[in-house]
This record gives sequence, C-alpha cells and structure tokens, in this order.
Amino acid sequence: MATADPFEVRMRFSAQLQHLNASTTSAQKAAQYALKYKDMDEDLHSCILEQLEKTTMNTRANIMYFLEHLLEMASKERQNDYVRMMQRDIIRVVDAVCPEDGSGAANVKVVRRVLQGLRNKSILLEQTVIEIEGCLKERDISADHGFSSPTNGDDNARPRSTNGSSTANRLDKRQIEQRIEEDRERHKRMRESMWAVPSSVDEEAMKLYEETSDWGEDDRILCQEEWEEFQATLESAGTCHHLRKGNNLNGTSSH
Repeated sequence: MATADPFEVRMRFSAQLQHLNASTTSAQKAAQYALKYKDMDEDLHSCILEQLEKTTMNTRANIMYFLEHLLEMASKERQNDYVRMMQRDIIRVVDAVCPEDGSGAANVKVVRRVLQGLRNKSILLEQTVIEIEGCLKERDISADHGFSSPTNGDDNARPRSTNGSSTANRLDKRQIEQRIEEDRERHKRMRESMWAVPSSVDEEAMKLYEETSDWGEDDRILCQEEWEEFQATLESAGTCHHLRKGNNLNGTSSH
C-alpha cells in the first residue's frame, strides 16, 4: 500500500475543518480522518491550531465541537497522542476560539460546553477547566459578541488583533444567520439526545441501576416515617374496607 502524501493529507484535513457545520456527521468524519492518519498526528494537530487562528468565529466554534468528538474517539481507541497534545495546547485553543479582545464572545458558551464535556470524560482535569473558566468570565462580560458596528463609524475604533490588523472575525449578516441556524440545529440534537431511549430493556434497567444511589440509613428512616404517616392516616380516616375484609378473615371485626 502506497504511503499517503503528507501535504495532501494536510490539505484535505484543512478543507474538512473549514467546512465543518452543526452536524455530528461532519465532526465525526473529520475525527475519523485524523485517526486514520494518526502517524501524522503532530502535523494534523498543528493544522487544527492553524485553522483555529485564521478562520471565522463560526468555523472556530465548529472546530471546538469537533475537538470533543476527536478527543473522545482518540481516548477510546487509545490514541493518546492527540489527547496529550490538546491537553498541552488547550489554553491556545481557548484563546483562538474566544480571544481576549472580545471578538469571540459569542463562542464563550461553546467553549464552556466543550470543556465541561471533556472534563466529564476525564480528558481534561477539573482544575484546568476551573482555571480556564476564570478567564472566560472576563471575556464574557467585556465582549460585544462580534455583532456591533464600529464606534461612530470609525473602523479604527475596533479592537486590533495581535498582528495589528482590524479584527476581521466580527460576524457579518450572513455569518450571523449561519450561526443562528447552526445553533438551532445543535439545540435540536441536544433535545433529541435527552429523550433518547435505550434500545433494550436491559440497557434501561442498567441505566436506572447506575443512576440510583446506594441504600443508606437515611433511606431506612424515610421509609419508616412514611409508613408511620400512612398508618396515622388510616387511623384518622377509619380502617379501609380492604383491611376490614382482611381482619374479618382473620377472625376479627372492625366497627
């Protein structure tokens, strides 16, 4: 089998990242491509960082969601190099998706959601997520979500990026409409996943078992209190006909 050309692999991967959208399929396809060429993981990782720092804010949000898919799949397949490199560069990723100048404030919620997902999957340490959250709070408060016009019509009033150019990442009307549509699609999928039902009774039973806490002393006391309350209710309302029938069968009578 002929060895794939590294330049071609990089170009194709870059194209996939640039064309990511709200669908899970596009993210999974790009993740599968990266895992397929895991022998070029360092090059593809640098490609991710490059795209994050030069594409639109919408695309950066899509790449952020893609990273959760990639790292989860890499972790399951024990391709730990992708995980290790992203753990090392996670601050750089966050800075690219929602920069300090406020141009990416619309992406703060995206970053939070992905970071929480990676923490829950034990890919990122909780302390790392807490520290990043401190930075995100400042960027969330000071930002204008990239929708504002230049102050007094003066383009020089816009925040400047590190390379000295005007922040070109502010969303135009078409990008805003695209972002609204993509967010709507993601919310739809989230609602669907919340109502997803396991495919078998066994899976449903296991799910309930895992979500149920262990039986403890508090549970015993609660049951005892509920039983005593139930008995007190019967006594105050008079013995129900079911119990009267049972007592009669046992040779007792209730008047």
